[in-house]
Amino acid sequence: MSDIKAAIEKQVKSSPVVLFMKGSADFPQCGFSGQVVQILNYLELEFETANVLESEELRQGIKDYSNWPTIPQLYINGEFVGGADIIREMFQAGELQDLLTRNGIRFKAAS
Repeated sequence: MSDIKAAIEKQVKSSPVVLFMKGSADFPQCGFSGQVVQILNYLELEFETANVLESEELRQGIKDYSNWPTIPQLYINGEFVGGADIIREMFQAGELQDLLTRNGIRFKAAS
């Protein structure tokens, strides 16, 4: 296993919710990353982020790891969930909330 793959594996398993994105949660560097951060913040979800702009090795490594060509990428309990379009659609349909509940991850329920 390559060093970057091992580092990614460790990161996705270090926290229940991990978002690989461009920029940070406080300062997203692309609209798609910003959309996913908005959804996670709306749910008042605790999550970790990894800024793929800090390392070309990480940027390519996460794409290889998930076999998914775009960023952002959301992982829940170590499993790849999807990118911005998938997360938005899952959120709108209530499927993201169901997935979080099934995984025992606390979030703010809709009022």
